[in-house]
Formats: sequence, C-alpha cells, structure tokens
Amino acid sequence: MLKKIVLTGAAGRCGSILRPALAAMCETLVCSDIVDSIDGLAANETYVKADLADYAAIAALMDGVEMVCHFGAIVDEGPFEELLGPNFIGSYNVWESAQKAGARRIVYASSIHAVGMHPRQSYIGTDAAHRPDTFYGLAKCFSEDLGRMYWEKRGIESVHLRILSCAPVKNARALGTWLSDDDLVRLVERAIDTPTTGFAVIYGVSDNDRSPVDNSNAAFLGYKPQDNAEQFAEEILAAEGPGNPADLAQMVHGGPFGPVPLGQGGAAAAAKGDD
Repeated sequence: MLKKIVLTGAAGRCGSILRPALAAMCETLVCSDIVDSIDGLAANETYVKADLADYAAIAALMDGVEMVCHFGAIVDEGPFEELLGPNFIGSYNVWESAQKAGARRIVYASSIHAVGMHPRQSYIGTDAAHRPDTFYGLAKCFSEDLGRMYWEKRGIESVHLRILSCAPVKNARALGTWLSDDDLVRLVERAIDTPTTGFAVIYGVSDNDRSPVDNSNAAFLGYKPQDNAEQFAEEILAAEGPGNPADLAQMVHGGPFGPVPLGQGGAAAAAKGDD
C-alpha cells in the first residue's frame, strides 16, 4: 500500500469516480479542486481547496507524496488565456512540485484531443504524432511533452491516459470511444501499481468492438478493459441513421472538437457528451 496519493480535479466526474479506489490504495489520500468542499470523504481522505495555477498551493499538497493523479483542468475549449493557468501552468506546477517532493510517478488525464485531428479511419497507436484539435488539446500535448521531459531530465515517471469518452454512450461515435466508469478505475489502478513505467502513453477506452485506437504498445501496463459499448449499438444506430462524411466531427478522432472554432468553448462541451 502506498503512503500518500494526491488527486487533483477531485470534484470532477472522473475524480469523483476514482476517489474510493484511490483511498483503498494508500494510507493517505489528499484531494484538491477549486470548490469549497466535497462530500463523502473516506476515513483516510482529506480535501484541500487549491488553484492549479497557484504554485504554492499545489506544492503544499505534495509533502510525502508517492503518486499524483493529475485530473484537474478546464475540460472544454476556451480562449487560450483562460486555459493558460489551470491547463498549462497547472501541469508545470504539479510536475515541478511533485518531483521536488520526491514523488515517484504522475498519472495524468490526457485526452484523445491531443491527437484529435487524425482521420478517424486511421487506427492510431500510442505513438501517433500530436495533432491537437483545440487549445484544450494543445494543453494535453504540452503536458505529455512535459511529462516526457521530466522523465528524461529528472527521472520522475508519468503515465498519460488519453481518455476518449468517459461518459454514458449517447451517440454513434461513443460506440468506439466509450470508457466505462469501472474501466476508468481499472486503468488508473494499473497506471499506479505497475512496478516501472518510465514515460508511457495509453488510451483510456473500454473493450469496444469499434475502438478506433491501438493500445498494444502499452500492454506492459496490464490494463484489461472489461466493458464493451456494443451493447448499446442497436438502439444508438437506429436512432441516428446514416452518417455524414461531410461533417468533420464524424471524420476526425476529436469528434465535435474537430470543427469547433479555436478558443470558443461551450459548443464543444454541449455537443460531445464525452470526456
């Protein structure tokens, strides 16, 4: 059992799903977000309100930490200036303070939007070149590169989870991109308990028949998804009907983030229903 895990973004959807599992893996779980409080704390769990863009606040979380699960961010497209603090500077603050505190590894919630402009018909692997679809996706590219640099220059491991769609299946795209709640937990558990990882990238996706990505390069992590979105296919496909190849959202891995204008939030979040 680990002595201490720090979880950022604890009030978000993924963070809320992960908290019980993380609490069971460590003696002390320290959670943070920008809300005033969160409910249902485990006996070994504490909550600290902290802004990712505030280095001192983030560094104060890290004393004695072994693993950091960095899930905090603005999770929509928006003006670069709005994403700069939480999504770019926030990642630097996490990596810099974690390595200074002696953390062994950071598990980071990256996203398919780091490679979102690759054609959907291309079955991309974890070594696919960065092709962000938005400033939001660009922040994921930055944090992946940051993690690689800190591994190569300072020896702190990181596992970057390119999550596709961590939400209920509501459209045809999600038949391939769905990451179930239970598989999210399995994914993070393997990212934490694998003995050594160095710098690694793995797609966060369930065992979907229609998965558009290849996780074979990350097999050493031992992630074995159990759920499959095909159970929803008949109902979803009957409701949606034929697709439209002229719609960029249906033709790139980033889905609705593909056609969204740079810096314009809201539209992407309303359309995506995913990560």
